[in-house]
Amino acid sequence: MTTFEIDPAEASADGALRTRTHEWRAAPPVSAFSHLTGEEILQEMIAGRIPQPAIGSTMGFRLVEAGPGTAVFEGVLGDHLFNPMNTVHGGYLATLLDSALGCAVMSRLPAGVGYTTTQLNVHMVRPLFADSGKVRCEGVVLHMGRTMATGEARILGGRDDRLIAHATTTCAILAPRSAG
Repeated sequence: MTTFEIDPAEASADGALRTRTHEWRAAPPVSAFSHLTGEEILQEMIAGRIPQPAIGSTMGFRLVEAGPGTAVFEGVLGDHLFNPMNTVHGGYLATLLDSALGCAVMSRLPAGVGYTTTQLNVHMVRPLFADSGKVRCEGVVLHMGRTMATGEARILGGRDDRLIAHATTTCAILAPRSAG
């Protein structure tokens, strides 16, 4: 069974022992794609020709759309994501937001150039529960400079597709590394 086959309707407070498994393909090193732009790498991931990062399988989300300066992820919720209050843990939301923000920045990078998050500011505005359904996280670049980029993202979801959380980021743009 993979992460995306979990049925949220199975989530309950019955105390029954559950098992959750998932599968992923290890991605080749990023240097294997130094000839592709960031957007091209993301499009290859969506098409399944490059494996998506394992964090998505582990946490139950995946990249579904990418364009110049944008990235969209979808996530499937379950009680395996609960915090002590029986709501989806804020770390899941922060990771989903950081993924969409980073990939939005990546989509604007030329071949061989990387990035890393240097700041992430997250605002959670309402809780999610195991049966809240699918969530959608949309990230967009606001500023793309030579050494720094900024962006914002939103998570929409729940039964009524309302705003769940939003975030801003600052990313450092990393020059190509020399071989050696």
